[in-house]
Amino acid sequence: MTITKKIAHLDFKVGETVIYPTHGVGLITAIEEQEVAGFKLELLIVFFEKEKLTLRVPLAKVSRVGMRKLSEPATVNEALELLTGRARSKRGMWNRRVTEYQEKISSGNLTLIAEVVRDLHRGPAQDDASFSERGIYDSALDLLVRETAAVNGSTATEAQKLIEQNLAKAPATTKSAPADDLAEGSDIKSNHATAG
Repeated sequence: MTITKKIAHLDFKVGETVIYPTHGVGLITAIEEQEVAGFKLELLIVFFEKEKLTLRVPLAKVSRVGMRKLSEPATVNEALELLTGRARSKRGMWNRRVTEYQEKISSGNLTLIAEVVRDLHRGPAQDDASFSERGIYDSALDLLVRETAAVNGSTATEAQKLIEQNLAKAPATTKSAPADDLAEGSDIKSNHATAG
């Protein structure tokens, strides 16, 4: 059968956990063939528990949308190790940094997602982060937590703690707000103390 050949080639199977960059961790619940506008399409049916969302992904588009298998444990360890490093300097225009962060998240690459988490991490409460910065951070953190949990066979809470432990090992950075953040209309609180 065509489905068996293509699935064997792509090595996806029913019951397998996969990563879909824009939705995170999903489970292949079925493989179907449907006819649409006179064409037969082979589809992977992927269910995303967190969003209660089911996607039908045409096999021909799997690589184009970036769907992939879970990372290897070594890749998860590499991503966790990245969290212990120094955050990359936050220089340049905020809109350019946003584009870069979004591209890293959309890539679905776990180590690039870990870089976003590391670079935007400001501490447990993230109190001094702007609204948009917090949204990007939360999105990257959520993807990192869910894939780490899936690969390690742990709960999301356990994965979150592991990530927080690694972030806590990172060298301390100065908490002063960069001037370009102030000029770009970030939501920095007026009572924010700067290092002097």
